[in-house]
Amino acid sequence: MPTCDIFCNVIDNYGDIGVCWRLARILAHEHGLAVRLWVDDLPSFVILHPAGDAEAEVQQCDGVEVRHWYGTLAGVQPADIVIEAFACRLPDAYIQAMLPQPPVWINLEYLSAEDWVESHHGLPSPHPQLPLTKHYFFPGFTRQTGGLLLERDLLARRDDFQPSAFWQKLQIDPPAEDTLVVSMFGYETPALPSLLNLWARGTQPVLCLVPDGRMTRQVQAHFGLPGRHFFNGRLEVRIIPFVPQAEYDELLWACNINFVRGEDSCVRAQWAGKPFVWQIYPQDDGAHWPKLQAFLDRYHADTPELAAATQPLWQAWNSGSGAALTAAWGDFVAAHGALTWHAERWAEYLSGHNLALNLLDFCQKTGKIRAFQNSGTAT
Repeated sequence: MPTCDIFCNVIDNYGDIGVCWRLARILAHEHGLAVRLWVDDLPSFVILHPAGDAEAEVQQCDGVEVRHWYGTLAGVQPADIVIEAFACRLPDAYIQAMLPQPPVWINLEYLSAEDWVESHHGLPSPHPQLPLTKHYFFPGFTRQTGGLLLERDLLARRDDFQPSAFWQKLQIDPPAEDTLVVSMFGYETPALPSLLNLWARGTQPVLCLVPDGRMTRQVQAHFGLPGRHFFNGRLEVRIIPFVPQAEYDELLWACNINFVRGEDSCVRAQWAGKPFVWQIYPQDDGAHWPKLQAFLDRYHADTPELAAATQPLWQAWNSGSGAALTAAWGDFVAAHGALTWHAERWAEYLSGHNLALNLLDFCQKTGKIRAFQNSGTAT
C-alpha cells in the first residue's frame, strides 16, 4: 500500500486545513493510500471534523492518521509521497530522512486562474544542497494545471439532494418558494451592513444563513442584539452552527446564492452549480486583485454578457464598498436564472479535471510509485 504524508501549516483559519483534510480523505478512501496528515493547529482541524481530538498527538480520523505537527520530527520515516501544502517548510530532520530512498516530493500550491500557472505546473525544484527534487503542483481550471479536488460521488449526491432533511437538521421550517435563500461564509467586511439593509428593504423575502464564525459579531452588531435569529423588513438572518466540512456541501445545495471565501469553499461553491460570490483572501500588497480578475475572466470567457452581472458585485464585495454593492446587486439577481445555467455548465466542465487523479498520475510518471487502488483515469 503506497503511503502519503501531507503537511499543513494552518494560516487562513480553515482554508489551508480544509484543502488538506479533503485531499487526505480522497486519497485514503478512493485510492487506497495510507495517509498521514500532519497539522500544526489541531483546534482548527477539529472545527472541520468535530469527532477529532484537539489534544491528541496521533489519532485515526475517517480513515486518515492525523498527527500533531511540531518539533523536528526526528526518527519519522518519510512516506512514498510527501506533500507540503502551500509552501510550508518541512523540518530539516525529515528532509534528511528522505535521502536513502527519495520519495515523490510535491509542493501543492494555492489555487489560481492566472495564465502563468500553466507554465509552472509540474516544474522541478532541486534542493540547493541535497540530491532531492520536489515538484510544483498547481490546482487550476485548465488541462494544463492540476485540476480541482472532487470526490467521485459528489455530483451524483448533489443531483439527488432533497433539502427537507437539511432544514429539519437545522430545525428551520422550509422557506417559502419565493424566498431567496443565501449562505454567507466570509471575512468581516464594511459592505455587509449595506447588503443586509438592501435585502431588508427589497420586495423579495430573503433568508440569510450565516455559519458561526468571523461574521457572527458583525451581524449581531448590525442588529444591535446578541442573538442568533434576526428579522428586519423582508430579511430573516439565522446564525447557524459552523458546518463540519462533510456537511458544508448540503448548505450550498440548499441555497440559491452562496457567498464564500478563500479556496476550499470557493471550489465547493463551483461544484454546487449555483450562482456565488467569492471573497478572495486579501493580501496587503493587493496581489489578490489580479487573481480575482483572472478567475472572473476565465469563468465568464464564454459568457461575457453574464460577466457584466457578476464582476461589479464581486469587486464591490471584495473592496468593501457598500454603495457599489447596492448598485450591483439588482443586476446580479436579475440574471439569477442565466447565472444558474452557467454555473451548472461550469461545474460539468470542471468535473473532467480531477486533482487527486492528476496528482497520482504525476506520481506514477516519476517511476517511483507503481499503482494505486481504484485510481481511475487522470485528465
